[in-house]
Amino acid sequence: MGKNPRGIRHKTRQIFKKSTREKGLAPLSRIMYDYKINERVDIIPDSAVHKTLPHRRFCGKVGVIIAKRGQAYQVEIKDGEKTKTIFLRKEHMRPSKQVG
Repeated sequence: MGKNPRGIRHKTRQIFKKSTREKGLAPLSRIMYDYKINERVDIIPDSAVHKTLPHRRFCGKVGVIIAKRGQAYQVEIKDGEKTKTIFLRKEHMRPSKQVG
């Protein structure tokens, strides 16, 4: 008996699960929103959209938009003491209400 496989989506059943009312694609208001550089965003993954789905480690984090790359945005976040850059589409983020 070997070790269990540990893929990129390992232990994500609860994190990426949607409630009954949220199922399906995101509302257009979330997709049509224009993000600006240096704007703070909350990373909330939408499991219906697989492109640029962030790693489960970054769920619920707050990041800052650095640049736009095609349809995706380059977002910088703090992971412990390191600063990391991830690429996200609009479906996986929302404007942050956190001040500062």
